[in-house]
Amino acid sequence: MVSRPKELGERLVVLFDGHCALCNRTVRWFLRHDRQDRLRFAAFEASGWGELLKRHGISVPDSESGPNTILVLRDFSGAEEEILVRTDAALAMLRELSPPWPAVSAVLRLVPRPVRDLAYRLVARWRIRIWGRLESCPIPTAEERERFL
Repeated sequence: MVSRPKELGERLVVLFDGHCALCNRTVRWFLRHDRQDRLRFAAFEASGWGELLKRHGISVPDSESGPNTILVLRDFSGAEEEILVRTDAALAMLRELSPPWPAVSAVLRLVPRPVRDLAYRLVARWRIRIWGRLESCPIPTAEERERFL
């Protein structure tokens, strides 16, 4: 099991598909916009996440991949640990950024979750065909490394 790093504090942990080109571009975008240092990232492919996912009832197809969605963990390994999926996860990430992104999150939250998640599932279904799959997870730059678990 992945342990809670001491320096994590109140930051959100974002689990993503490290081989998905769209997911990697999205993570890079969040890295650029997370000026308050509120997010930490980890690829599903990193060992140790399977037990956490099972604890939250999320099935893992095999040891090399994770769920077909982005996951955000609040209070990772804490008493009030919570896992957010799909658009709830994305909106939680946007809320952690500097303005205007929290306002964008609030506006998108007005769209009913089933409608938001339908759009999310369509993108998730086609993401590999459209944006491609990477042979390996990209290596973060020196300054980005501290933001990855």
